[in-house]
Amino acid sequence: MLLSKTGLLLAAATVLSGCMMGDPRSYESTPVEVDTAKGVVTCQLYTRERVLWDRSINRPGNMSVEEADNVCLAAGQRWKDGA
Repeated sequence: MLLSKTGLLLAAATVLSGCMMGDPRSYESTPVEVDTAKGVVTCQLYTRERVLWDRSINRPGNMSVEEADNVCLAAGQRWKDGA
């Protein structure tokens, strides 16, 4: 019984430590504009280590949100790689 309580406490501590990463807004860069064939996409990038959060905050009307977000993920990856 003690072992299962210890396991539960360890699991809870692990989950809570993930929540302590903080609010993504505290990691935001200055918005970045990326030129594409369809127009300019404005991206919100975060840290160089956390490309997963990068997303579009403005896009041309002829571009889907998914396409614009992919442009921003690629821009974040270039930033992460130092380009």
